[in-house]
Amino acid sequence: MDEISTAGELASRAEGDLLQVWAGQGDLGGRSRAWYSGDAVVVAAADLSKHDRLVVRGPMDDLAPLVEDALAELGPTYRPFGEEPVIRELADRVPGLSLRATFGWMETSVAPSETTTAAWLDGSAGVEELLTVASPESYAWPSDSGVSRWAALTGEAGELLSIAADAWSAPDVGFLAGVATRPDARGRGLSRQVCAFVTAELVKRHGRAALMVDGRNEIAIGVYRKLGYRYRGVAAAHL
Repeated sequence: MDEISTAGELASRAEGDLLQVWAGQGDLGGRSRAWYSGDAVVVAAADLSKHDRLVVRGPMDDLAPLVEDALAELGPTYRPFGEEPVIRELADRVPGLSLRATFGWMETSVAPSETTTAAWLDGSAGVEELLTVASPESYAWPSDSGVSRWAALTGEAGELLSIAADAWSAPDVGFLAGVATRPDARGRGLSRQVCAFVTAELVKRHGRAALMVDGRNEIAIGVYRKLGYRYRGVAAAHL
């Protein structure tokens, strides 16, 4: 396998695939590394959205041996991640690899024009308490590496009602995570408003925005679609 040394080379070899551009984090040789073999490309990123990820694409005859070589180089904590059919076939081809989870990747290049009073917080006071109550399985938490800032809608007394984070963003794609709404404030469209604000901010700064979603959560997927996001079925595997 041959190593890719620049973000520009990665974007070219990955044919602009936003999953791999995101995994590159604009920091090849630092936080991320990437390799190619034939027409296959893999991008390794440590502690990216809670896991060591190996984002993959390409024809299986090139990809399967490339993934084996990359995992031998990186170690067993890295999880191959990509389009669901590719990961399923990869799990059949690479010894010891098995399907871990299926979910959704959503992306957009459109800044929503939603009217909202959401704004960036000055710090993260109250965020952890809201997540503990409303979304204890959230991937993004204030103390996590790569989680840079939080936006919120607040009540009359300044209490946090609905939040979302700018987390693990790359130069060419912003990433939305940590969406949560207080249980007693649900059903009022607050999460849509805060997600519209963060999405618009990310698109303005990075040109594109993306997020991950539970593929079974039709309500959330519907909200994101209305904000302009497109859905791709993805999956992760592990050794």
